[in-house]
Amino acid sequence: MEETTAVPVMEPVQLVSVKQEDENEDDDDEEEAGGLAGRFLQLEWEQNTLLRALPPFGDPVSHVYRPLDYAWELHRDFVRRYCRTPKRVLFLGMNPGPFGMAQTGVPFGEAWHVREWLRVAGTVQKPPDEHPKRPVLGLSCHRAEVSGARFWGLIRTLCPDPQLFFRHCFVHNHCPLLFLASSGRNLTPNELPPAQRDRLMALCDRALVRAVGLLGVGLVVGVGRFAEQRARRALASASLSVRIEGLPHPSPRNPRANRGWEELAKARLGELGILELLEEKTGGLEVGRMEPCLSLPTQDQAQGLALREKTEQCLSFPC
Repeated sequence: MEETTAVPVMEPVQLVSVKQEDENEDDDDEEEAGGLAGRFLQLEWEQNTLLRALPPFGDPVSHVYRPLDYAWELHRDFVRRYCRTPKRVLFLGMNPGPFGMAQTGVPFGEAWHVREWLRVAGTVQKPPDEHPKRPVLGLSCHRAEVSGARFWGLIRTLCPDPQLFFRHCFVHNHCPLLFLASSGRNLTPNELPPAQRDRLMALCDRALVRAVGLLGVGLVVGVGRFAEQRARRALASASLSVRIEGLPHPSPRNPRANRGWEELAKARLGELGILELLEEKTGGLEVGRMEPCLSLPTQDQAQGLALREKTEQCLSFPC
């Protein structure tokens, strides 16, 4: 949930492979829906169903946006495009921002990057109870979310073709809900009353464990301290030994982010071994080969596989 600013509309990015990629996806949408992407969407749908069953959020919350309801079509396209194969690295955000995922259904989903670089498409409906100061405009939103522009801007710099990034990485939010005060101010999950926050976090923690197991993740990178701490707590409670690290949050609320966040984040990705994973000239790390910085002991790999199998057995919603 980030502060935003108005920025000039950028020119579209031209990707040589987009046309062919779109044609391929038109041909195999049905197949992908039943594969890993479909199972991941099913998991998210089940989490969203459980969240809808929670008691209403009281003061200070006046509005709750659920992008996985009204922006499901666009979110589904994002997952089907980029979550076709197991992922070594999961970048984990906190929850939607009003000009990011709340508009597009994509984590850190600043509209320009979603529309022009990720080439995600779909219809975005209106939330049933829309705050007058926070209208949902979908991909037509011209107000940029700073966090999303910084995050996806860095990834685009490192990987001009998004397929290079998503070959081994994916991006997900711990909580899929946006909370607004009566004034329209963003409310982070830790600003909720303790009882409501605890119920919400428990459901989101369990969903995160299932997502990590399903994707076969070996490294979770929490974008910001909140996401990192939730990942540590959730995966430790599940006795799942997955490496967890942190990346400074790109929000302008973070003083460090306003002093060259891109260089700071790039250096951190280098420390974690992720830059090497993204290098186009080497084609990335070979399938089946894990560098020491991203490897899991054999026992931990077995735990991840067991959790993934258990996760797949309990999925039943047809996406």
